Amino acid sequence: MVYNLMQKIDEMSKNPDKSKMRQVILATMDFIICIFSCIITMYLLRMKITTSAFLSVLIYAVINEVCLLKFRCYDSLWKCGGEKEVANIFMACFCAVIPASILLMLTKYNMNIVFYIVNALMIIVAMVSLRIVYRTMRRIVLKTEMKQNADQSSRVLIVGAGEAGNMIIRELFKNSNLKKIPVAVVDDDKNKQGKYVYDVPVLGTIDDIEEITKTQSIDEIIICIANINPKRKKEIINICKKTNAKIKIVPGIYEIIDEKVNVTKLRDVQIEDLLGRDQIKINLDDMHSIIKDKTVMVTGGGGSIGSELCRQIAKYEPKQLIILDIYENNAYDIQQELKRHYHELNLKTLIASIRDEEKMDKIFEKYKPEIVFHAAAHKHVPLMEDSPCEAIKNNVFGTLNVAKLSDKYNVKRFVLISTDKAVNPTNIMGATKRCCEMIIQSLNKTSKTEFVAVRFGNVLGSNGSVVPLFKKQIAEGGPVTVTHEEVTRFFMTIPEAVSLVLQASAMAKGGEIFVLDMGEPVKIIDLARNLIKLSGYEPGVDINIEVTGLRPGEKLYEEVLMDEEGLTRTSNDQIRIGKPIEIDEVEFKKELNILKRIAENNQDEKVDLIMKSIVPTYVRAEEKVV
Repeated sequence: MVYNLMQKIDEMSKNPDKSKMRQVILATMDFIICIFSCIITMYLLRMKITTSAFLSVLIYAVINEVCLLKFRCYDSLWKCGGEKEVANIFMACFCAVIPASILLMLTKYNMNIVFYIVNALMIIVAMVSLRIVYRTMRRIVLKTEMKQNADQSSRVLIVGAGEAGNMIIRELFKNSNLKKIPVAVVDDDKNKQGKYVYDVPVLGTIDDIEEITKTQSIDEIIICIANINPKRKKEIINICKKTNAKIKIVPGIYEIIDEKVNVTKLRDVQIEDLLGRDQIKINLDDMHSIIKDKTVMVTGGGGSIGSELCRQIAKYEPKQLIILDIYENNAYDIQQELKRHYHELNLKTLIASIRDEEKMDKIFEKYKPEIVFHAAAHKHVPLMEDSPCEAIKNNVFGTLNVAKLSDKYNVKRFVLISTDKAVNPTNIMGATKRCCEMIIQSLNKTSKTEFVAVRFGNVLGSNGSVVPLFKKQIAEGGPVTVTHEEVTRFFMTIPEAVSLVLQASAMAKGGEIFVLDMGEPVKIIDLARNLIKLSGYEPGVDINIEVTGLRPGEKLYEEVLMDEEGLTRTSNDQIRIGKPIEIDEVEFKKELNILKRIAENNQDEKVDLIMKSIVPTYVRAEEKVV
């Protein structure tokens, strides 16, 4: 009965309309405790309980309640009470002694000092005891409920007995409706072995996860190490993947500091967690110096890379941010997102095609951007193989339009988003991007604008990338399709890619091709297996993997840098600069004119011939000697 009453009081705090009633009930209970404590103290001190003495008790109880309110003793939940709540009660009760003694002295209802001290201690003990009794009863009831629901609940193994692990275990015990029972903890700290975290035993180290999962019949593993480097995280996840348990992970250290970690913030382990590489480190001062109070344009601003560029640029207080995209839905989505998060941002969203030279000229003339991030492009390899002239029109001459206008209107920096497919290209998409790199290197020789390119590999989660496709196939029950068992790719996250682009724009002097050290390449078939495992299925048992054969223009592996370019270090260890390749400017312009006529006449069959002349390293996949 007492437990049910206290639980109802706690639940009132969740409803703003009942918050006042909750405070009244709690204050009334403490007022009664204060009165009874005073009477008991008078009895223990053998004081006579007269009418005047009882009036003194009432006055004292009122003053004590005022102090409890001042110290906000009714603003926290009993179930979350800790040292802070006890300290507030202690301070309030002893602070009540001084005004109470003065007032009662003036009204001739004064008590002696021993009464005040003994009574204050008794009130503190009574109030704290009531809260402890509540929490103890609550835990007993919750554990009973957990045992009753054990058959329908997941048995959970917690990885990490630190602050994050403590928070998660506490949350699981508080929320029995989640149907998750913490049954064991693992931690590499030898001092924690054999100890208990909220009655949950620490049974071993991280290396023991597989064995403990079997012996304890674990259904789910929660990795609760917030401050962990990516390489170690990958190692732990790989150990967990050897089990059949579902794997979840807490957010980063900043959520721990802000005490925001709880079971609602747990997330599934993502494929990004398996990259095992530190993310790009950028100099925030550099970013502010190049973006703050500048007019910045992002072409293709609604796409995966473009929209993330807009998000990160908005943080550095540009004078104006211009989002330009041909696809209105994507542009609208990022526009609304930025409006919600950056109320002071001067934002302009324009729908236009980079192919439309006249329209783009008017835009440049009107807004006069100082920095241009050129992310607009056709990038899907198989689609561009079927429509090569469209790839030429958009990628090559769309880029040429924007680059020439940047020169005409004295843009300070032009940053081209390139790709590792531009290195020794085997498909038309890669060849067009290499041609774009040549365009900006050529323009940089005569222009005041600093033209640079940023080259990186596949981006996890981007529109049309392999990961969303695999996730969709898994959701549909499979099979997951892989083009070849030996296909490898370099991967990075969208924020990593964008960080590189921004850092490149800060380092730019003109003419560089910036290249990210993307670590080790990943086998696509391993990526597929990992995603199936992380989705809670067994590859080849629940979800099959089907090898379909290489698509037109597809490489077995991607290269990051052309052999003849070489590498130059930068101030950022994760970024290198490729040496520009010499270009015959006169011949290059002639070939571009020929290419433009072919594209305008939609002569798909003639594209390859001229592209191989422009990009000598372009050799189609089927033409390579195996």
